[in-house]
Amino acid sequence: MLHFLILLLLVPSALSEFTVILPDSTSPLIDSPQTGFSSHARTDPAEQQAVYQVMAATGNTWAGSIPDVCRGRWHGIECTPDTNDVYHVVSLSFGALSDDTAFPTCDTRAATLHPAILKLTHLRALFFYRCFVYNPQPVPPFLGKLGPALRSLVLRDNGHVGPIPAELGDLTSLKLLDLHGNHLTSSVPGSLSKLTRIRKLDLSNNRLTGGLPDLRSPDLNVLDLSRNFLQGRIRPSLARSVSLIKLDLSRNRLTGPIPDSLNSLENLMLLDLSHNSLSGPLPASLQGLSSLRALILKSNPMGPTRIPSNGLSGLKELSTLVLSNMGLNGPIPECIAELASLRVLHLDGNALNSSIPAGIGKLDKLSELRLENNLLTGMIPLGKEMIWKMGRNLKVDNNTGLCYDVADGVLKGVDSLSTISYCDPETTTPAAARTTQHLSLLIRGGSSQPPSSSSSSSSPSRCIIDHSWFGRVVAWFMICALLLL
Repeated sequence: MLHFLILLLLVPSALSEFTVILPDSTSPLIDSPQTGFSSHARTDPAEQQAVYQVMAATGNTWAGSIPDVCRGRWHGIECTPDTNDVYHVVSLSFGALSDDTAFPTCDTRAATLHPAILKLTHLRALFFYRCFVYNPQPVPPFLGKLGPALRSLVLRDNGHVGPIPAELGDLTSLKLLDLHGNHLTSSVPGSLSKLTRIRKLDLSNNRLTGGLPDLRSPDLNVLDLSRNFLQGRIRPSLARSVSLIKLDLSRNRLTGPIPDSLNSLENLMLLDLSHNSLSGPLPASLQGLSSLRALILKSNPMGPTRIPSNGLSGLKELSTLVLSNMGLNGPIPECIAELASLRVLHLDGNALNSSIPAGIGKLDKLSELRLENNLLTGMIPLGKEMIWKMGRNLKVDNNTGLCYDVADGVLKGVDSLSTISYCDPETTTPAAARTTQHLSLLIRGGSSQPPSSSSSSSSPSRCIIDHSWFGRVVAWFMICALLLL
């Protein structure tokens, strides 16, 4: 869920999940699908028959009754005319994305991808979504013969099995390859390094093994290989993809350090290396990622190591920092308080043993703070307004050395502070008589209001018993005892 929200907030519209690449301006075809129809133009006969076969193979036999598939087109087919008034099919799409965006659906128990698609020699974009989920089949190697016209190939959540065909590397004009959410196995074929024009490569949520691919596209914007079984080290050569905006290698089995060479990815906005077995130390070179908006490294056993004292100072655009469960120790660097754009900060599940930097309480955009399960000490430097704003998104429990300044008032209903003691006014450490404070509230009838400033000033512990009520209770018991005698 966190990752989805980050994408919504941070990643520009150019990184939308489903992308269709339109024909290039240098193509002899017009730049966009036809919207007005000539009275003379007709669909190329060979392409017309190919469309009938492809549609029938997916369970859409109704298309066979349409005399001209480009002139009587449906949502999911796009055509463009050439200079001889002949329409060519440039895009075919299948699968219901939502109630508002529905391409022709597939018969999920019998659909296949027909080789007649190779007759669509002008095809620019091919899109299949959840079409073969109950009829698992490999990605057809013949797709590699679609030729230099193809720009976008999306086979998403289709239930495909087996390896990624090496033949896909022959689609050298591809700008988008999306095989997300299948059951693909084996290693990523080395032939994909021939895709030197690729802009978005998404092989996430499969069962791929082996090492990371060696990619050589300077135009690559999005690389998502998350949720696989990839092993080995992160290739320093990834730095050659200088246009990267999103790099997600999370939930694999990667080992070794984070390469310093990644600091040259000056356009990178999202870096997610979480849930691997990467080793420390946490590189100070990360501060070179000046455009970074989200850095997610959680659940990598890097400890015992420290957060670099100045290794984050260059991340002025950072809004999400997640360093949970990494075995980090030492202090929380003061420089974190300089990240004025920070909205989400997770440092939980480590062995951090300092006080919380006071500047964190001045991060006015901060809406989620997790510091639980550490060894932190001292006063929590957050005002009540910030605590109220964060609510359940503030977690500081299991830090026995933390305390809260009662001068800011008791915050009724804030579960995040339920295990935190009030600070001793002289030492700013947790008051020893925490149970006495609970007793005072009980005697007052469960009031959640803090002691008045006049009362607290007369006692060193700020845990004040209301003696007037206490005296009345004692007197009542004494009267009852006398009457019984």
